[in-house]
Amino acid sequence: MQTSVDFESNIFIPFLPDEAQVNPTVYGAELAFWLSRQLAQRGMLTSYPQHEDWGWFIEYRTEDDYEYWLCCANREGVPNKWRCYLEPKAKSMFGRNKAPAEGAQQLLDTLRNVLTEEPGISNVTWE
Repeated sequence: MQTSVDFESNIFIPFLPDEAQVNPTVYGAELAFWLSRQLAQRGMLTSYPQHEDWGWFIEYRTEDDYEYWLCCANREGVPNKWRCYLEPKAKSMFGRNKAPAEGAQQLLDTLRNVLTEEPGISNVTWE
């Protein structure tokens, strides 16, 4: 199952300087906000974007109450190369009852469509 995607785009280059970022040369806010809107327009509701040291993520929950993070950030400090990947979360402490990746297949399929339909995105590679 392919759960991560790399691509290139100038659409999400940050408009604020490094001093305003969560970490210098770590971007993804513009991408995360754009993705949450694009997914919502297609019926896939997520949380508002949140940040970590490594980038940004949006939360997605299934009817089975499994939680997934759709994580996104730039690659290797380059402002126009991006990676999004699925992070299944555990329902209990110590990583037990981790959400099955297959439970987020609809989210990943919708993400694939969003990236494919956007003409400003190129070199899309799934792993």
